[in-house]
Amino acid sequence: MKRLALTSLVLLASCSSGTGATVTQASAAPRSAVASTFSLTSPAMTNGGVLPATFTCDGASTSPPLAWSGAPAGTVGYAVVMHHVPGTGDTHWYWVLYDLPATIDHIDAGRTPTAKVGTNSVNNQLAYAPPCSKGPGEKTYTLTAYALSGQPKLANPSAASRETLLTALDGLILAQAHLDVTYTRP
Repeated sequence: MKRLALTSLVLLASCSSGTGATVTQASAAPRSAVASTFSLTSPAMTNGGVLPATFTCDGASTSPPLAWSGAPAGTVGYAVVMHHVPGTGDTHWYWVLYDLPATIDHIDAGRTPTAKVGTNSVNNQLAYAPPCSKGPGEKTYTLTAYALSGQPKLANPSAASRETLLTALDGLILAQAHLDVTYTRP
């Protein structure tokens, strides 16, 4: 019976929410409560949909609006990352936000909420960098929201890259939700 309950939790945690955003639990350990329904959505795009040009270098270069809900009990804050994997062993990141308080449940387009901003791999600035991928064809961009049990401790916050942040989040992630969108440059 315990094995069936654990399998059910793992399957439920890996299913998509009603909005299509992937939900992942940080642990497969059995819980007495129902599995998290942590989800990430956007009023401007859907999971598997197209990233509107306004959020790229071909448009206004503004950061996209996001909203999350269903954080598990014990969530004290959030982190958000936007990245793209152009090829094996290569990752570009466009947005790194952390130390978002538990009272925040969304980010408005073009706004930076009360949070710390990490670097991007485009110009190494502490800001959102709009995707401007070179080369032909459709590219997939992944936005991830992390529900955290504590805020990450970074040795040098002014150099918080995606990798640095993900390392600092080790052991703090209660749940994460993904929103995958595509864009093809004109």
